[in-house]
Amino acid sequence: MTEVIELILALMLAVAALALLARKFQIPYPILFVIGGLALGFIPRLPHLHLEPELVFVLFLPPLLYPAGLFTPWRDFRDNLRPIMWLALGLVLFTTVVVAWFAHQFLNLPWAAGFVLGAIISPPDAVAATAITRTLSVPRRIIAIIDGESLANDATSFTAYRFAVAAAVTGAFSLSKASLTFLLVGTGGILVGLIAGYIAANVQRRLDDPPVQTTISLLTPYGTYLAAEYVHVSGVLAVVVAGLYLGWRSPETLTSRTRLVVQAVWQMVVFVLNGFLFILIGLQLPDVVHDLSGHTLGRAISYALLIVALIIIVRIIWVYAVAYMPRAFVGKHRSKFPPWKNVAIVSWAGMRGVDSLAAALAIPLVINNGSPFPERGLIIFITFCVIFGTLVVQGLSLPAIIRWLKITDDHALENEERHARLHANRAALEKIIQHAKQKNINGHSLDRLRTEYQDRIQQLTEHENDEGDSKLSVYAPEYEELSRQALAEERKAILHLRNQSVINDQVLRRIQKDIDHAEVRLEKHDSDFEL
Repeated sequence: MTEVIELILALMLAVAALALLARKFQIPYPILFVIGGLALGFIPRLPHLHLEPELVFVLFLPPLLYPAGLFTPWRDFRDNLRPIMWLALGLVLFTTVVVAWFAHQFLNLPWAAGFVLGAIISPPDAVAATAITRTLSVPRRIIAIIDGESLANDATSFTAYRFAVAAAVTGAFSLSKASLTFLLVGTGGILVGLIAGYIAANVQRRLDDPPVQTTISLLTPYGTYLAAEYVHVSGVLAVVVAGLYLGWRSPETLTSRTRLVVQAVWQMVVFVLNGFLFILIGLQLPDVVHDLSGHTLGRAISYALLIVALIIIVRIIWVYAVAYMPRAFVGKHRSKFPPWKNVAIVSWAGMRGVDSLAAALAIPLVINNGSPFPERGLIIFITFCVIFGTLVVQGLSLPAIIRWLKITDDHALENEERHARLHANRAALEKIIQHAKQKNINGHSLDRLRTEYQDRIQQLTEHENDEGDSKLSVYAPEYEELSRQALAEERKAILHLRNQSVINDQVLRRIQKDIDHAEVRLEKHDSDFEL
């Protein structure tokens, strides 16, 4: 037991160290995690850690998929549903079939094992896409399509993965039966997700206890997934739908202090799980390489390189075909062709990530007759190479390609935020004046609050027509500078009092909390879930 605890602590330390390096070199952390996991495979005498395949699936997938849905902008997802579905449904199934055919023809994998490999590596990853694209200056619609695809494609790929694994384990497969079952488990997964989301939202609405509500939020994806699996429908789709539903309802069901805690907790959970999975595969790489079933390491690497090239080419062809071919047959829509540069970015943003890794590690060890799962080691090895290749090649090159194509941000997010803040502050000021008249409130309190809102409105109005060319701010620059100086001096003063034993630590933390909140209000943060 002591060895296990020491190993977990060492893994957490490795995750933190890699994240610090990622921040230092300004590299999205999934890229450094996959490099770090690969490096671990070459360190001799590291402990070998083995997890039950089904445990990997249940333990890691629900908490990775749920926050992706929870913090996805529903309006952007809905407005771009057509291209998202072409990618999340059509491209995933097409890639799965192409990879399965290639693996069967050229790698001599059985058809079922080929479909398992195809289903595993077909979906781009939500966490990887978000981590890489959130810092890029591109039109908002591109980000919405990439993020939406990465969210929805997991339901398609993991459902196909379940069928492929079942076919490999049992040796039986019927396309007509599988197609009908695919429809049923998908529909059932949506229903279970909506029911689970409705129940969770109504429970959360009746509470005002951040620790309890955070615990409920952490348990929601597990409960949803297990409930869906119990009735034999798609647990993955149920978790995604529950996340989308609760993400839409959370502004109404959660209090402000609970929202702050829940978002911070989910950021930590996703970050730690990502790091753990990549490091776990690093610890298992020696065994995976040893279990290549007669394939030499050089040949396995050549197979992986071919498949990386294949899935990149398949994505480029599919994205351009879907973007232009349907419109080409309808003359009146020719003028509505999307800019080829935007299509190029979407076609190149196919980074695979931790979801594929979890699926690969969840492959059963044996099939029904007691034999080892066909080519399990080779499938896991190729999956890791695909993740490594797409994250490093596509992830690192994407910013350079955007600069080369001279794609710029449309500032849609900033413009919407400015409009919303201006509307909210005007409504608040009107309510203040109205309430003061009703309650006959005058004097310093009214003047102070009215001045603060008037200052925000003036600041937002001055930048209302700049189309996002300058930094959005709700306070005048001079006000921000003076406020920061004052808050820093407040913090310094109370620390001095604590150090002189004039106040105790409990009093310090109370005052410091107010100072921290005031300081955060001065900062401009994205409202998105940042990883």
